Amino acid sequence: MKYVKFFLMSVGAIVVASMFINAAQSEQEFESVVGKDSVLLNEKTKDYNVYALDLPEKIDFAGEEVPLSDPDVWERLDRELLVNTYWQSNGLLLIKRANKYFPIIEPILKKHGVPDDFKYLAVIESGLQNVVSPARATGFWQIMKGTGKDYGLEVNDNVDERYHVVKSTEAACEYIKDAKEKLGSWTLAAAAYNAGMAGVTRQLDRQKVADYYDLLLGEETRRYVFRILAIKEILSDPKAYGFNLDESHLYKHIPTYEVQVDTPVTDFADFAKKFDINYKVLKIHNPWLRDSYLNNASRKKYQIEIPEKGYYSKAK
Repeated sequence: MKYVKFFLMSVGAIVVASMFINAAQSEQEFESVVGKDSVLLNEKTKDYNVYALDLPEKIDFAGEEVPLSDPDVWERLDRELLVNTYWQSNGLLLIKRANKYFPIIEPILKKHGVPDDFKYLAVIESGLQNVVSPARATGFWQIMKGTGKDYGLEVNDNVDERYHVVKSTEAACEYIKDAKEKLGSWTLAAAAYNAGMAGVTRQLDRQKVADYYDLLLGEETRRYVFRILAIKEILSDPKAYGFNLDESHLYKHIPTYEVQVDTPVTDFADFAKKFDINYKVLKIHNPWLRDSYLNNASRKKYQIEIPEKGYYSKAK
C-alpha cells in the first residue's frame, strides 16, 4: 500500500507541476500575441464601449436658461442624458416616431404661441403613442378625463378626443398657456403639466422661491423638466449621442383626407370598405373613435380621416 500511496503522490506532484508550466507558457504566449497594444482585448471590446457624456455648455428650455453652474442641476441633467442615451432601443423608436408626428404637433404649438420645446413634453409623456396610464391619463399628452372636458374635448364611451392627436394638442396648448400665465415661466408651466398648477403653486409658496430649479419636489416632478431637456438634446442631434439611422429608417406620416360624418354610423367595418380600406386601418387613423359604431344622436359633425389610396394596398 505504501508503494501505491507514493505512486499517487508522485503523479499528483507531476500534474500540479505541469499545470504551473502550462500556465506560465500560456501567459507567455498570450503576452507575445497580445503585445503592448492589447490587440485581442480590443477585438473583444471594440464594438461595445460605454462613455460618460459631456454636457452642453449651455442649454435652455423654451428660451429660459438652465443654470448648469448649480451642481444639483448639472447632476440631474447628466442623469437623464445618460439614462436616455443608453436606453438605445427606446431612443431609436422616439427618433423614428418624432419624424412622423412632429410635423403635426409643431404647427399647432406655433399657432397657439406655445414654444416649440413643448413637443418634447409629449415625447416624455407618452413616447408619442396613444397610451393609458395607471391613473387613466390618456393619449399623446396624457390628459385626464376631467381636464380633457374642461378644455373642450369630447370624452365618452363612443368618442374620446384625447386620442385625437390634433385636438389633444390643442387642449394641451391651452393648459400650458394657462399654467404659464399663473406661474410666470414656461419651465414652471412644464412642471405643472406633471404636478398640476395648484401643486406647483403650493410648493413655491411653501419653499419661498420662484424658480423650478430652486424647488425641492417629489421624484417624478423633480426629474420631469430634465427628462424633457435630455430628449430635446438627443432628438435635436441623434448622431452626437450615438444614434445612427438613415432617412429610410424613419416612420412616415401617411397622407389623409377628411370625410365629414353628421349621422350615426352603425358599423365602421362596412364604413371602411366604402373607402377601400379595412376596419384596422380606419382605427389606426382615427383612434378617437372608441367603438365599432358611432351613436351621434345629436347629428354632430365629425371629420374622419381616410388615408390616400396606395398606402394600404393589401388592406381591403
